[in-house]
Amino acid sequence: MARHHPGKRIAMERILFVCMGNICRSPTAEGYFRHHLAGSELAGQVEIDSAGTHGYHVGNPPDARAVATLAGRGVDISDLRARRVDESDFHRFDLVLAMDEANLSQLQAMDPGGRAAVRLMLSYSPRFDQLREVPDPYYGGQDGFDFMCDLLDEATRALLDELSQHDG
Repeated sequence: MARHHPGKRIAMERILFVCMGNICRSPTAEGYFRHHLAGSELAGQVEIDSAGTHGYHVGNPPDARAVATLAGRGVDISDLRARRVDESDFHRFDLVLAMDEANLSQLQAMDPGGRAAVRLMLSYSPRFDQLREVPDPYYGGQDGFDFMCDLLDEATRALLDELSQHDG
């Protein structure tokens, strides 16, 4: 796969969503994208996963608040388990999407020069274009989880639309 060039669409088959601990934002993005992908013309053609830049929660399920919020929106992420990004991910995935600037910087520092394009998740969010980052809801209340879901629902739909346009 080609590397990302600004202003140029690229064909992607493998996408990795990344946050810090892989228990709130990145599994939510994975869950939404998987949900939207299932009903699309690209179903079965895109491999997705999520991971964290830190290993705090490796092997754990997503945060119960994220699971419950998504379940209320018809998306099931209860089967996901946290893992940490490793060097092979930059060779395996075509696109690595960070939830915020800090994780983007960490990913860029970790990148051994693999084929993956590394970008911010909200670069795909036209409705929330004033934001660059998906705020981490971990230390907040339900409003933070609802807002995270709104952002990631929008951004994953826009990402799928872009992939579908390129594929067509």
